[in-house]
Amino acid sequence: MKRLLILASKLGYQTRSFAEAAARLGAEVVFGTDRCGGLDDPWADGAVPLHFENPQHAAQRIAESFREKRVDGIVALGDRPTSTAAHAALALGLTYNSPESVENCRTKLRQREVLCAAGLPAPDFFAFPLDEEIARVLPRVKFPCVVKPLALAASQGVIRANNPSEFTVAAKRNKALLESPELRATREPSLDRLLVERYVPGEEVAIEALLTNGELRVLAIFDKPGHPEGPYFEESIYVTPSQQPALAQASLAATLRASARALGLTHGPVHAEFRLNEDGPWVLEISPRPIGGLCSRALRFGAEKIFLEELLVRHALGLPGSELPRVKDSSGVMMIPVPKSGILECVEGEAAAETTPGVTELHITARLHDHIAAWPEGSSYLGFIFARGDSPEEVVAALQQAHAKLRFTLVERLPVEHPLAGHVPARASER
Repeated sequence: MKRLLILASKLGYQTRSFAEAAARLGAEVVFGTDRCGGLDDPWADGAVPLHFENPQHAAQRIAESFREKRVDGIVALGDRPTSTAAHAALALGLTYNSPESVENCRTKLRQREVLCAAGLPAPDFFAFPLDEEIARVLPRVKFPCVVKPLALAASQGVIRANNPSEFTVAAKRNKALLESPELRATREPSLDRLLVERYVPGEEVAIEALLTNGELRVLAIFDKPGHPEGPYFEESIYVTPSQQPALAQASLAATLRASARALGLTHGPVHAEFRLNEDGPWVLEISPRPIGGLCSRALRFGAEKIFLEELLVRHALGLPGSELPRVKDSSGVMMIPVPKSGILECVEGEAAAETTPGVTELHITARLHDHIAAWPEGSSYLGFIFARGDSPEEVVAALQQAHAKLRFTLVERLPVEHPLAGHVPARASER
């Protein structure tokens, strides 16, 4: 029996999807998570407790835990576990990206430095410490710009600024976010600086790809209809196949290949974000991991129409099937946006949304009575809507119609009569 090691910050629904895919293939699944190591397997799942902020130490812990058990493949979900996965793969003798290549992707600043040195298209940038006076930073800023944390995902903290006053507000909001107890608890070393980039106009696209011993295969190019121009950049609709011209798609693929080579990535999933304008593609970010949340369910492969999770599990374990072609229908996903911050009290209209023509799945992943933060402080969506159709336009219309039927009640605080009144709920977990 093959054994798959899944590294994830939390055992959320994305982790379960990969574990279920492995089970369908008859593989045993073992977990490594950043839970408390002082408790004796509180969830009875045998997970190895790790500290992802110290990848080498975490990898050593993994190697010790599996000294007498063979591990056949490794999958890292989310950005934080990728460095640990690279070090662990080296210790376990598994084919994976090198620690150096993953380190090049670990912060947005380091990635910018590597891509810029390689002559790849990326916006002008610089970083500054959180405690530096804004008056000393402003002379270096070219407007419009984007202010962002170095290592957060899902556009958390990403804010566009068009003038000095907006820049000051963006920097202050990010400082408050990065100094919040929740983020400080991650002990990440990159929470003390901010990155400033020149704003790149244009259409935004995402690419899902797979590297096999240095050879990159583009699995899908997603268009993002109605992509945000700021001030915040909460994701919404991904739809494929892309309607970009063939020449633009070829340029995107070529730029991704060159970027992966420059970063040193060689093996495993790649998720990339680009802006596309008259000057060609501009690299926003490249991550050595699969697309987040449940978005992978928008892609299917082969005659059996397996989801991306199963394709990636097969690839990690060296099983046949990772070369299966993508089903060429039009499909898409909406990451249900958060209209405002608050405690989720009620969700209505699910049945009507689910039965919208073209809609194939609806998953409300936010939990009732949890606090949900809107962007730019937020990073968790209310859920996911999936649709398929004869054309990308038909898919987008189905997603928008289904979303219009949903009603989310978010309140600033719990009603006095509520049994949980006075209790401060945990923030919604990363999905």
